[in-house]
Amino acid sequence: MAAFMKEVCDMGGMLQQEERNLLSVAYKNVIGPLRRALRITNSVQQKTADERKLKTIAEYKKGLEGKIKQVCDEVQEILIQLIKGAKVEADKSAYDRETAEKLEESHVFFLKMQGDYYRYEAEIEEKINGPVADKALNSYNSAIDAGPTLKPTHPMRLGLALNFLTFYYEIMNNPEKVCELAINAFNGAIAELDTLNEDSYNL
Repeated sequence: MAAFMKEVCDMGGMLQQEERNLLSVAYKNVIGPLRRALRITNSVQQKTADERKLKTIAEYKKGLEGKIKQVCDEVQEILIQLIKGAKVEADKSAYDRETAEKLEESHVFFLKMQGDYYRYEAEIEEKINGPVADKALNSYNSAIDAGPTLKPTHPMRLGLALNFLTFYYEIMNNPEKVCELAINAFNGAIAELDTLNEDSYNL
C-alpha cells in the first residue's frame, strides 16, 4: 500500500482528503511495527546482563533503527513535494472560501505529518536539542502557522495539538510546555463549542 501511494504522489497534483488519509495510513502501517519492535528491544536491552545477548540485541537494534530512518527519509522526500505544492495552491487568492479552507487544511496535514516523521526519527537520535528534534519542532510550528483560519475545534487542529504535545513530552522532556499547550488547546476548543452545529459534534 505504501509503494502504491508513493506512486500516486509521484504523479503530481494535489491529493484529495481520502488520498491524504490513505497516504498516512499506508506509512503508519509500515513505521508502526518497527517503532513497537524498537521499544520492546530497548526494554529487553535494559534488562539483559549477558554480554553475548547484549551484542546480538545491539545488532538487531541497529538494524531496526536503520529501517526506521529509511522509512522516514522516504516519507520526507514525498512530503517535501506535497508541502511545496500545497503552499503554492494555498497562497493563491482566486479561490472561494470553501476551497481555500480545504487547501489550508491540506497544507497543515502535510506539515503535521512531516513533524510526526521527524519525531519518529528523533526517538532514535535521543537528543533533546538534536538536529532532527529541531526539524520536528519547526514542522509542527509551521503547521500551526499554516492554519490560521482552522477553528480550535477542527479535527485537524486538535490532532496537530495532540501530536505536538506528544513531541514535547516524549522528545523534549518538557512537561511544563505540555501542560501549557494542552490548556490552550482545551480552552480554545471550549470557547468554540457553542458555535458548532450537530454535524461538527459528530466528527
